[in-house]
Amino acid sequence: MTKLLVIGSANIDHVMEFDCLPKAGETLMSEGYRIEHGGKGANQAVACARLKGDEAEVSFICALGCDDAAAAMMNSWRLDGIALEQVKQFDNVATGSAMIFVGGNAENSIGVASGANSRLSAQWIGECESVFESSDSLLIQLETPLESVKAALQLARKHKCKTILNPAPAARLDAGLLSLVDIITPNETEAEALTGVRVTDLESAERAAAALHSAGVSVVIITLGAQGAFLSEVGDHAFKGLIKGYDVTPVDTVAAGDTFNGALMVGLSEGMEMIKAIDFANQSAAIAVTRHGAQRGIPKRSELSEVK
Repeated sequence: MTKLLVIGSANIDHVMEFDCLPKAGETLMSEGYRIEHGGKGANQAVACARLKGDEAEVSFICALGCDDAAAAMMNSWRLDGIALEQVKQFDNVATGSAMIFVGGNAENSIGVASGANSRLSAQWIGECESVFESSDSLLIQLETPLESVKAALQLARKHKCKTILNPAPAARLDAGLLSLVDIITPNETEAEALTGVRVTDLESAERAAAALHSAGVSVVIITLGAQGAFLSEVGDHAFKGLIKGYDVTPVDTVAAGDTFNGALMVGLSEGMEMIKAIDFANQSAAIAVTRHGAQRGIPKRSELSEVK
């Protein structure tokens, strides 16, 4: 059985909807308010679980509080079939939370209170080493402490587990950490934070990718929203170019990138060629943006025929 490991954040999301996003110093009345289950790590674990085939298993490592939000999220994850043996709860800190403003054009602004996510320590990652030994690939992001991210990447490399880093939120990372990454998946903003190259078109995307290759990353995938994703590989038969997205009308882009990343790991775990796996990820993300909510909007594998 193929074993997929996701490590990262879990948040309770407080979502407000507006005709347009508030400007600095501006107060607007929300068109709607709802509570969702989110956090980049949890979103990506849910995406993996819903999009994988029967022959794969998804494990999730995260840190939660001992509160109602944590209980509700874990119940939901179990329904998706996610293995939660390595989830750790703390009784002196709240589960992470996020305030999400969604504008009428489906763009969003997000503020995050880390809460228990900040307790996901390198020591705890080390205590989970047996999970790395049995996992085929690791997907991780940057909403938990950087030292735990690096510890996870080191363990994955030790146990020959393929690593996918979604470098979100945007941050500058040192070469030592990047050298542990097999596949990196920044968006335009994150690519600029990593490389200093402002990504505005395919030419600048290629320059940013070259900088990441020089840091030791062999596969760079820069997500470009509705355009699709720019892929740059090194080595024999390397590919550089755009894998086009799907033409849909978005209503909420909150978990689009997370859906993309989860689908990418699933596709690669099933032996898809990189271009095909990215197309699979583009298709999955296209469905997610047509729905409201983070985890609520992530599609199941059977739904992918809905987008052409």
